[in-house]
Amino acid sequence: MKSLFSVASYVTVAMVGLGALVAPAAASPEKPVIGFSIDDLRVERWARDRDYFVAAAEDMGATVNVQSANADEQRQIQQIETMIAQGVDAIVIVPFNSKVLTNTINEAKSAGVKVVSYDRLILNADVDAYISFDNVRVGEFQAKGVVDAQPTGNYYLLGGSPTDNNAKLLREGQMNVLKPLVDKGDIKIVGDQWVKEWSPTEALSIVENALTANANKIDAIVASNDGTAGGAIQALAAQGLAGKVAVSGQDADLAGVQRVVKGTQTMTVYKPLKQIATEAAKLAIQLVKGEKPEFNAKLDNGMKEVDSLLLTPTIITKENAQLLVDDGFYTKEQVFGN
Repeated sequence: MKSLFSVASYVTVAMVGLGALVAPAAASPEKPVIGFSIDDLRVERWARDRDYFVAAAEDMGATVNVQSANADEQRQIQQIETMIAQGVDAIVIVPFNSKVLTNTINEAKSAGVKVVSYDRLILNADVDAYISFDNVRVGEFQAKGVVDAQPTGNYYLLGGSPTDNNAKLLREGQMNVLKPLVDKGDIKIVGDQWVKEWSPTEALSIVENALTANANKIDAIVASNDGTAGGAIQALAAQGLAGKVAVSGQDADLAGVQRVVKGTQTMTVYKPLKQIATEAAKLAIQLVKGEKPEFNAKLDNGMKEVDSLLLTPTIITKENAQLLVDDGFYTKEQVFGN
């Protein structure tokens, strides 16, 4: 989640089909204008989501206004408020901080703007819908992948950002798998720490300290995404342990996939971004048109049971990494080299 692009336009405001921060094209149910507020477009994963979302929405007759908060919660709030003032029909939000948008969402609802929470559930707010992959299941996949590779020994839990509700759902899934093994005495959890903003640099420091505290006797690291896995593996490599310690991940970031193929990372979780982005665009447009989308779950966000669409992810190991090529997610050269 933290592979950075250096494209300058991503760092400020990305506008698709609109002039920068001016009144949008006339909104209507037939030709809706949708705001897409993204945590941080400098992150590889979100830039991919943006591209798929815009393409799908435009194919359905919508215009899209994309904004990047650049990992700044106040900037995201201001950008959403600007979208509301511009009269968009719906706003799809990847929240930087899922806990601070209650009042902003109230403003949107008062203005008749539909709100979709994308990939991360916005808490304590009156959102209309939530779409994501099943993050509890992702956490189960992560723990199972590590357990399959290293069924016994000392485990370290490397959580995601404490401001991201997904990090807690991932931990729930991880513990569904790990707790019975802890209770049996097969594994011992020797440390557990959350990683601020999913920072690979912070993950590196945490794992360095964990290795020191445990005299390098760590057999597995349940890392909650590929970025934190990368930081962990850098720390392991410094001690000659890369490839000897099982490490999980998720997002199928290119660097993470390459580590899986190389053998220094045990697995990642592939979440087809074209699928979630396309379904999110469809969902937002259905809400604007007053249609009833098909949901398969309800999640409690602290204020309400939010109608949710949870998609199914896929485990990626060295054995099935070709799937990413077959799906057109990466080229063969990117995944396997020459």
